[in-house]
Amino acid sequence: MDIMKKVLLKAFLLLLFIFASGQSAHAVRVGLEIDVKQAYFGTSSAGAVIDANTNKKVFSTEKMKPYPISAHGNTIAIKIGNKLYDLQTNYIKISPEKSSDFVATKNRWYRGELVVYNYNKKLTVINVLPIELYLLGVVPAEMPVSWNVEAHKAQAIAARSYAVANLNKHGSRSYDLLDTPQDQAYGGASAENKKTNQAVVDTRGIVLTYNGKVIPAYYHASSGGHTVASGAAWATNVPYLRSVKSYDDGVKKNGHGVGMSQHGANNLANKGYSAFDILKYFYNDVSFSKISVSD
Repeated sequence: MDIMKKVLLKAFLLLLFIFASGQSAHAVRVGLEIDVKQAYFGTSSAGAVIDANTNKKVFSTEKMKPYPISAHGNTIAIKIGNKLYDLQTNYIKISPEKSSDFVATKNRWYRGELVVYNYNKKLTVINVLPIELYLLGVVPAEMPVSWNVEAHKAQAIAARSYAVANLNKHGSRSYDLLDTPQDQAYGGASAENKKTNQAVVDTRGIVLTYNGKVIPAYYHASSGGHTVASGAAWATNVPYLRSVKSYDDGVKKNGHGVGMSQHGANNLANKGYSAFDILKYFYNDVSFSKISVSD
């Protein structure tokens, strides 16, 4: 068994311990790899590669098998054995046989499907999935699993709000958010944990709003004593992003300092504050709303 197959198998076995959750009616497109010459993908069950321009199947995948793909001029090519096959399209979708199964790339498993574009002779690999499932891979990537569950819930609501408010942020490149702290850290299904999954389920659909609009609920690791008002960090002064005591004293400042301090949220949770108390503290004069969700 080659190294990539071992990686796929090991990651898939870990998923047997993952707690499942519901789906959101909202979908998010997460940029995983941008402007690369080659990548790889796999599916945990038999799957299909679809020419998204024609909606026709161009290839059937075997379960637990990695497939290298590359930019081939202006199209996408797949390598099978020692042969390279031009798929004769610049836009493909990769889906497992069952919606509850997984797709793989970047040495990780992901829920939903993968979308690959050839833009200017380079590949862009995107994970498309419901926001509620996306959050399962965000909370444990952004916050230690060992932390207080109320901090996890606060993180889930803040991350959901950020995602909803930033849909189509990178629309010119056909994705909404990156999987890095530039937007939100996202580890896919491989990052999931039963504890943080439950925090997402328990806050299902809840977002932060200001004047009836979902806010991009900025957060950071720690601000070293006080958070920073948005106007002091950026050009625009946003009324719900004020400076407050951050309750993260003794922790080295890490991040832009605007919005919720993650260390502060955990410290407040350990003092008995609920997720809603924490969020109302860090974001001034906000309300809680619920976006529509469906299974």
